[in-house]
Amino acid sequence: MTLLILGVLLWAAAHLLKRLAPGLRARLGEGPGKGLVTLALLVSLYLMVTGYRAADFVHLWEPPLFLRHVNNLLMVFAVILVTMQANRGRMQSLMRHPMLTGVKTWALAHLLVNGDLASVVLFGGMLAWAVVEVIVINRANRSWTRPAPGPLVADIAHVAGALVLMGGIIWLHGWLGYPAVGG
Repeated sequence: MTLLILGVLLWAAAHLLKRLAPGLRARLGEGPGKGLVTLALLVSLYLMVTGYRAADFVHLWEPPLFLRHVNNLLMVFAVILVTMQANRGRMQSLMRHPMLTGVKTWALAHLLVNGDLASVVLFGGMLAWAVVEVIVINRANRSWTRPAPGPLVADIAHVAGALVLMGGIIWLHGWLGYPAVGG
């Protein structure tokens, strides 16, 4: 569990560094600073995956089976939101923080279907980080200019691509031993 907690904390610290310690981040420089942040994020991912897989199973509650369907539906929205930065259609003008909203949706969806302590630490920690990140960003930069909406065809292509990505995520979950559908 220690590796998992360290991974979540390192993830949050690396992402929040720029806004909570701008002087330190500036002293690190553009190239070296980005390299260190990237390294910290890669290490945090390794720690989270390794820590989650190695954590003892501590049962907290038994989620009802119908929540699997809710999870899968929320995950479609999460994937669309997380990848929305690349979209140049109408959807990208709807919200300020689509990626962080997608992370919050992903985390909540997984909390609904995983009733063990390691899942609460991982998904609850990521949900808390995403909420804090939005608050910190909004306080640092209160103004936001809504981008002009683009063509609808870009949204259609984006959703189609997100659904293909969702298929890959479902396959990967099954391959890792965590079936996302069926089971």
